[in-house]
Amino acid sequence: DQALVLCTSGSSGTPKRIGKRWGQLAREVQALQAQWPDATGPVLGSVSAQHMYGLPFRVLWPLCAGRALDRRQRLYPEDLQQASLRHPAFTWIASPALLRRLGDRLDWARLRGRLGRIYSSGGALPPDVSDAIARQLGLRPTEIYGSSETGAVAWRGGADPWQPLPGVTVGLDAHGALRVDSPWVEAADAQTADGAELSGGRFQLLGRQDRIVKIEEKRIALPMLEQALARHAHVAEARVGRAAGATRLTALVARTPAGLHALRNQGRRAVVDALRQHLAAGFESLAIPRGWRLARQLPWNSQGKMTQADFEAAAGPRPLQPMAEPLPAAGADERRYRMEIPCDLAYFGGHFPTAPVVPGVAQIGWALALAQRDLLPDLRFAGMEALKFQRLLRPGDVAELALRWDAGKRKLYFTYTLGEAPCSSGRVLHGDRHDAA
Repeated sequence: DQALVLCTSGSSGTPKRIGKRWGQLAREVQALQAQWPDATGPVLGSVSAQHMYGLPFRVLWPLCAGRALDRRQRLYPEDLQQASLRHPAFTWIASPALLRRLGDRLDWARLRGRLGRIYSSGGALPPDVSDAIARQLGLRPTEIYGSSETGAVAWRGGADPWQPLPGVTVGLDAHGALRVDSPWVEAADAQTADGAELSGGRFQLLGRQDRIVKIEEKRIALPMLEQALARHAHVAEARVGRAAGATRLTALVARTPAGLHALRNQGRRAVVDALRQHLAAGFESLAIPRGWRLARQLPWNSQGKMTQADFEAAAGPRPLQPMAEPLPAAGADERRYRMEIPCDLAYFGGHFPTAPVVPGVAQIGWALALAQRDLLPDLRFAGMEALKFQRLLRPGDVAELALRWDAGKRKLYFTYTLGEAPCSSGRVLHGDRHDAA
């Protein structure tokens, strides 16, 4: 019964090495088969097979049950759907991060009746996401609760209490944290840091006890802050934490459509003030985050986790430019990019406080930087021609930038568009390099 070593996700700091024996994994797989004996069809997934959700669910269980499995990790909803629809029936092994992104990207009618079950683990699945999938498919995702240390522990659908898997019993320690007893859990790994409430053999989770921080001797439960923020109409989800060396909290907030509308029409300060006031109704002033970062979505990884490093990166300085996603271009002298304007762009602070707009000088700077990086490294700015600004670029806009280098005229042409509508355009003159004698 040789041991293998896996690593935790690192969501609470440095990843920890966990030893597992094949006998433990075999007993966990037996419990999964006992719980869902009628599972059939190929298994496809968006999660890595290198952790204690993907390994048993995506690889070991289907292998032991004689079911086909997809070797590739399907990171995008469209890719997962395309691979799945080659089969008459199938199962998905997914994460909340992927399920949040399904939206209108899928052909729900073709999936309905063929997608037998969706498993989700790695984090809490937002109720609205579960409800939306249930409406589209007549099938609610099955959430799996567990950890690298405990393996799979329990399952639920929607807001139901967690139901332990066959062979699993649960209890509470003196602090109200869940303790797990199962044939595949070592005694040293049985104690979790999850607060829980037991009822009739099932349980409800109350949040991580190790996500309680002290600020000026006050204990603050971060999950409570996140849940309170998520109840605000402007917030899709939130993550609250403290960066290394910081004395106060920072909140990462993914906005709803209503939140984006408020940001575009009232400005960042009004949105943040509204969230502060919302929290002030139930928390002391020390608990209210001092730092705020607004985004379209939070930086969850493919396992549905957010590492401390990713939190600190997102909580750092506000972005100075959008991510530039390359698009196909017509010729060697052209480049095209998809650019989603960040909700928290640093330039919005003064341009303008109550109606954020991307400054023209920033648009020119982005075009020059991308041209020098990808098209003409020796480009030297020598002036502008035919500069036009026809439409505003606002937070959350998804723009396209087209660059074209005309070697004969020694000019760089750039155009920003929203859909088919032009936003700005111009020509950058290229000057010769004059080295000092």
